[in-house]
Amino acid sequence: MRCFEELRIWQESRLIVKEIYQLTTCLKDYGFRDQLQRATISIINNIAEGSESGTDKMFVRYLNISQGSCSEVKSMLYVCEDLKYCDSQVAYDLRMKVRNISAGIQKLLDYLKQSIISSQKLQK
Repeated sequence: MRCFEELRIWQESRLIVKEIYQLTTCLKDYGFRDQLQRATISIINNIAEGSESGTDKMFVRYLNISQGSCSEVKSMLYVCEDLKYCDSQVAYDLRMKVRNISAGIQKLLDYLKQSIISSQKLQK
């Protein structure tokens, strides 16, 4: 079992959730706000759920979902900027933070995939 709270990507995701909620608290476009918040929550929750899923293969599955949610959040932040729901610099800074989380997820994915391959070779 892994302790998801110790993962840097989970810790950084937790901070992004807080920032997104603070950014969207007064947003009257409820559908947009809800979707952005849900996508952000999906990043952190899939890291957590995957870390305790029991196998590296399942963890990889959840991390892939989390990484997809990172892309969704980045895309929505462009829309947020285009619709003037937030300042361009704020949107850019948040996209960079999400990009860093996504890169961290990719590093963990690479490690897990290599671990799976090594494990399969040992079983043969």
